[in-house]
Amino acid sequence: MSCAEHIPKKSCCETMMIEKLEERKEQLEKELQEFTKRRDELNQFAKECAKKRDELNKEVKELVEKVKELRVKRDELNAKVRELKAKKNELYKEIDQLYRELDKLRKSIDKNGRPLGEIEKEIRRLEFKQQTTVMTIEKERALVERISKLKKELEERKAQLEKHEEFKKLIVKIRELKDQVRILAGEIKAYGDEADKHHEELTKLVNELDEKRKLADEMHAKFSESKKEADKCHDEAVKRRRDIRDLEKVIKTLKSKQFKTKEQIEREELIKKAKEIYEMFKRGEKIDTEDLLILQRAGLI
Repeated sequence: MSCAEHIPKKSCCETMMIEKLEERKEQLEKELQEFTKRRDELNQFAKECAKKRDELNKEVKELVEKVKELRVKRDELNAKVRELKAKKNELYKEIDQLYRELDKLRKSIDKNGRPLGEIEKEIRRLEFKQQTTVMTIEKERALVERISKLKKELEERKAQLEKHEEFKKLIVKIRELKDQVRILAGEIKAYGDEADKHHEELTKLVNELDEKRKLADEMHAKFSESKKEADKCHDEAVKRRRDIRDLEKVIKTLKSKQFKTKEQIEREELIKKAKEIYEMFKRGEKIDTEDLLILQRAGLI
């Protein structure tokens, strides 16, 4: 027999509704698994990003300390260079003063000669130009020759004038001061070279520091983005789980009602059958033991 013959139309509709609800429940369970899996993957990725970010931040902190130490050391070296340069400049002032005294003495000895201080200053000026100016090979060769001639002229003039005792004492003093200048120049170069090495290392570390900070920021951005997406997936999973529970309640209620309807149908069929048997009995027709049991079950005897 068909559903229409055994079960009322309402019960058929309820059966179809239960099937639809169970299909929807299966779909929600599938979505729940997908959102849960995606949430766990995102949380794991966020955890890895956070770990990498923290490692980079630790390295950044260590580099910051190294940069501070190097900067302090470099600045100390540069301060020493400035201090030595100041001393060297003071020595040059003393040397220039002695040359002025030499020139006064020279004028009384050699009235027609060029002032030695003037020659010395020109030599210094040309040597500075040679060290700081880019020039062609020809110009540099000419400059070197000019410096060489001036030095030769200076030494020849000194040799002539050193025959004078007072002049000789001043020359000795000037040479002593120049020796000190050379020593200071060597120290200045040594401290300057060391400061330059520290500066190069500092520049390298600062670049490394900037790169690690950038990577740490990128890891933090990925962490935040993944955590945000994971939270969204978690909310969706919670929603699906709640919808599934609600559907289970509805399905359970419908199935319970449907079960009661079947009992009612069976009871109605039993009573109908019992009435038919009772009518047969009233007409005097023979009934068997099974018929008596149906009458008993229906409450007619």
